[in-house]
Amino acid sequence: MKKVEAVIRPDKLQAVQDALDAVGVSGLTVTEVLGCGTQRGYTETYRGARVNISLQRKVKVEAVVTESLAEVVVSAICGAAQTGEVGDGKIFMTSVDDAVRIRTGERGDAIVRHLEPERWGH
Repeated sequence: MKKVEAVIRPDKLQAVQDALDAVGVSGLTVTEVLGCGTQRGYTETYRGARVNISLQRKVKVEAVVTESLAEVVVSAICGAAQTGEVGDGKIFMTSVDDAVRIRTGERGDAIVRHLEPERWGH
């Protein structure tokens, strides 16, 4: 299994959720985060003083998927989150040794994929 973590623009979250649902990702963790990368930040005036804002608001989307689905998931996220501008985000993949469904005790690949689209947010 692979854990796919994507840091994306907040306004692209629904598009990413829809794309992941279409490829069969059954569970997501979404977190509001602050960070900086190539985009760096911006300067604004606050009470007459110039202030450098170096941390940008982003959303981190995490999903654990089967090995065979990992590249499809990355492609789906890229297609849904890409604007072509600096600050579109990054995707990280790590290996996951095992997963356990607490309710039933089931383990492995079977617990990280659904058969029917969930239609998140609809």
